[in-house]
Amino acid sequence: MRRSLTVFLSLAVAGGLAATTPAMASAASTPGRTDIPQSHPLWANPGAKVANTTPASKLDFRVYLNQRDEAAAEAAAAGVSDPHSKSYRQYLSPQQVRDRFAASDATVSAVKTWLSGAGFQIGDVPSNRAYVEAVGTADQVQKAFDVTLGKYTVKGQTLRAADKNLSVPASLASSVLGVVGVDQATSLLKPDHTSGAADTASASAKSSGPATAPPGAGFRNSGPCSDYYGQKTDTTDPAYNGKQLPYAPCGYKPAQLRSAYGLDQAAKLGADGHGTTIAIVDAFASPTIYADASEYARRNDPAHPLTKAQFKQHVFPVNAADEGPDQCDASGWYGEETLDVEAAHGMAPGANILYVGGSDCEDLSLDTALNYVIAGHKADIVSNSYGDTGEDLPADEIKAFNQIAVQGALEGIGVYFSSGDNGDEVARLGTPSPDFAASSPWVTAVGGTSLAVDASGKRTFETGWETGKSTLTAGAYTPAFPGAFNGGAGGGTSRVFPQPAYQRGIVPDALSTKNQTGKAKGRVVPDISAVADPNTGMLVGQTQRFPDGDYYDQYRIGGTSLASPIFAGVMAVADSLDHFHHGFINPALYQLTSRTGTIYDVKHVDAAVERVDFANSVDASDGLLTSARTLDYPNLTIHTTKGYDDVTGLGSPNGLAFLLLV
Repeated sequence: MRRSLTVFLSLAVAGGLAATTPAMASAASTPGRTDIPQSHPLWANPGAKVANTTPASKLDFRVYLNQRDEAAAEAAAAGVSDPHSKSYRQYLSPQQVRDRFAASDATVSAVKTWLSGAGFQIGDVPSNRAYVEAVGTADQVQKAFDVTLGKYTVKGQTLRAADKNLSVPASLASSVLGVVGVDQATSLLKPDHTSGAADTASASAKSSGPATAPPGAGFRNSGPCSDYYGQKTDTTDPAYNGKQLPYAPCGYKPAQLRSAYGLDQAAKLGADGHGTTIAIVDAFASPTIYADASEYARRNDPAHPLTKAQFKQHVFPVNAADEGPDQCDASGWYGEETLDVEAAHGMAPGANILYVGGSDCEDLSLDTALNYVIAGHKADIVSNSYGDTGEDLPADEIKAFNQIAVQGALEGIGVYFSSGDNGDEVARLGTPSPDFAASSPWVTAVGGTSLAVDASGKRTFETGWETGKSTLTAGAYTPAFPGAFNGGAGGGTSRVFPQPAYQRGIVPDALSTKNQTGKAKGRVVPDISAVADPNTGMLVGQTQRFPDGDYYDQYRIGGTSLASPIFAGVMAVADSLDHFHHGFINPALYQLTSRTGTIYDVKHVDAAVERVDFANSVDASDGLLTSARTLDYPNLTIHTTKGYDDVTGLGSPNGLAFLLLV
């Protein structure tokens, strides 16, 4: 979860997609300098200031560089992704992207010269020349960018920020896209997974620091639970809304999910993801990941082991220099990595997996990890199971991210983001909003569903994931049906991005005009969906910390953190079946709606399950908690409907028909 300032961007449409790079302001803060627009957080006002930043404190920041021709880059990215374009699938190599669009060597040299002259230590310049990294003191930052850094109270946190817009020498103004990391407006991320009895975002304990993080706090399913949907019915507890409910599944295994989404049919044709690399981007790195994922496959999918040749990691050094609250919960990110790896391998057992771990959980670090994959074309598919709370973040961050995503599209890399686990975000923000980066028009946003898989592995129904919870207390369910909202797939209409061309004529106007003024239309999230509901979720296995020691055990998990790697696995199988890499699929995806049978239309279904959990998450010594879980909670501003909707997008993959035509 990241908390930050409101973005006010003047948006255009280039190549049918959103262009989000406002020009540098012409007014200079001091003679010979030019302001960076919207680089001053609105919350950093005198009334919120609590202290000055210590002059000697260390800061790590990035100066992002403008592409030489952003409009041409976006047009080319749209062309290689659009089935109606002459350049469809004529992807560029990283070298071709650098030669045509990246900042020039002269630009990089000029920025480095200015920064080193200001006393900064120059760090990484990635191969795509997207940014120049620099490290220095707060005092050096204040002088270089002509600002005063302070500490401000915002939404319960104390964060660093400048007192006004950053500025750069006028001679560099046309080269600088933005600066990320000087302030802490992009605060902290949390992964989008849900598993625990208390329905927290993570089943893991808070760690004292990422370098010494223990395994996450132990969690187990208590039972009764079912091996498949509808296997067991609760006949002893009171009826809920007039019905005796089926016990929630214990957690689907890979073969069940492959069958439900038709990947077993592709396997009969020799397609299992081979020839494709799936990158997974998270923060930190679990020290037991390969052992856990291998043990999981051995127990639950023995015909498809995860070999050492299939799995690689690239982990950035832990960032301990930057001041600020340590709320990253490294143990929780260990659980996220485990879920992502096991889900992706479970769906596409022949694919290679590259895990890239960011140095911490801030936007700056995770964008660096994503750029590592894109700049070197390290993978064909990237799954990202995290996001901001809403779209309330700096213009600099949005511009920098979109530039990375555009390069991914140019190279034929599919970038997938989970849509979030808090529905319309009204409970946390007060107003409905999708989450960024899922709302970027250059990524595929993966929403979430509740999935019923029967004894034969057939999908009996799939509905939108929005959970209502009623706890059984003294013989009565409280609150009564449909319960209280307890988490669900993110979605809604962007206030930042206009409607991309691929959504025109397909997304209903009633959705695209939400949150807009006049006749404007916005980008609507999500694009596609897959299983996410933890009450119909996946079984995973991980080394955890139990009262009697640290060891491997298994439990049910969900969230759009599950949906994203599940769908990434589906696309890896499509790659191997179709013998090409699909790249950025949105323009092609939205054209499938006219082809009967390719996408499963996820509709509202009146259903609920009974769930029993250990009160202490590990055993029955402190009792059990019983609750009814409504599968598609109706009391939100986003709803599951026939056709496109803002919970599940177009729907979910419909077996071999989808794999062959996507």
